Amino acid sequence: MKTSSTLSWLLEKDNPSVRFLTLTDILERPTDDKEVQEARMAIMESPLIQKLLSAQNADGSWGLPERFYTDKYEGTVWNLILLAELGADGNDPRVKATCEFILNHSQDPESGGFSYAMSAKTGHGLSGSVAPCLTGNMVFSLIRLGFLHDPRVQKAIAWIVRYQRTDDGVKLIPEEDKYAKLYTCFGKHSCHMGAAKALKALVEIPTAERSPQVKTKIAELTEYFLIHHIHKKSHALSEDAKPGWKLLGFPLMYNTDVLEMLHLFAKLKQNDARLKEAMDVLISLQTEDGRWLLQNSFNGKMRISIEKKGEPSKWLTLKALYVLKEFAM
Repeated sequence: MKTSSTLSWLLEKDNPSVRFLTLTDILERPTDDKEVQEARMAIMESPLIQKLLSAQNADGSWGLPERFYTDKYEGTVWNLILLAELGADGNDPRVKATCEFILNHSQDPESGGFSYAMSAKTGHGLSGSVAPCLTGNMVFSLIRLGFLHDPRVQKAIAWIVRYQRTDDGVKLIPEEDKYAKLYTCFGKHSCHMGAAKALKALVEIPTAERSPQVKTKIAELTEYFLIHHIHKKSHALSEDAKPGWKLLGFPLMYNTDVLEMLHLFAKLKQNDARLKEAMDVLISLQTEDGRWLLQNSFNGKMRISIEKKGEPSKWLTLKALYVLKEFAM
C-alpha cells in the first residue's frame, strides 16, 4: 500500500472535511495545530455545505417543513445528517436553526424519541411514529453539532438506553402499546439498522461523559453485532444476513455497511476475533494504490452529490485507514 501518496491525497485542500479528519484522526495533530484550525474553518466555506445551506428555509428546514423525513433524501432530517457528517460548525446560526427545527418538530417530547411524522395539533413529533434508526441518526447528528448537553438530547439518549432492542430473534412486547404497530422496528428480531444507528449515536458521546447506563447499552449493542460477525446470520455464520453491507458507501443515511460498523468498533478501541470476516471484506476492497472505491451512493437523490460512484473515495479511504490504524493491521 502506498501510504504516503494516499495520505497526501487525503490532505488535499479540495475536501476540507476529510483534510481536517485526516490531520486529527490519522495523524493525531492537536486541535490548536495551525493546519487543523485552517482546515476546520474551511469546512463551512466548502462548496457542498454552501450549496446545502443556500437552499435552506428561514426556519432551518428544507422544502416543505412537515416533510422533514418523508422527503427522501432532500428533507431536513437528511440534510442535518449531511451537515453532521461533513463536520459543519454547530455554532453557525443556520446549523443551529436546523437542529432546533428537528428538536421542535421531530422529537416526541413525552418519550424523547424522534418521529418521522409531525403532529398537526402540537407541531411536535408523533409518539406513535418514533423510529429507532431515526432517533439514533438524530442523536448522532445533534451531538456532533454541539447539542450533547441539551436536556432534549439527553432525553433522546435515555430513549435509546430504554427502548433500543439488542435481542437476537426473541419476540418481545414493546413496553408501550404505541410502539407495537411499528413491527419493522419492534418486531420479532431487533432491527439491524436501528441497532447500528443507536450504537453510532452512543459512541459519539465522549468516553468520560458516558453514564453507566450508556456503557451498558454500548456493551449490549456491540455484542449484538459481534454475534452476527457484523454482517452474518448469527445462527448460520457461513451465510450473509446483510450482503449489501459489503458494498461501501458514504453517506449511509439510515443504512450501514461493514466499514461504518468497523469504524465504530475502532473508535471504541474494541477489537475482537469475531470482526475478522468484516475486516477481510474491508481489506479485499482496497485498491492497489491504497484506496477504496465508492460502491453505494445517494447521489441524484440528495440536494448535493458527494464523490462519484465507482471512483476512489476520500471518505471511505479515511475511515478505512482509521480502522487499520486502530487495529494495527
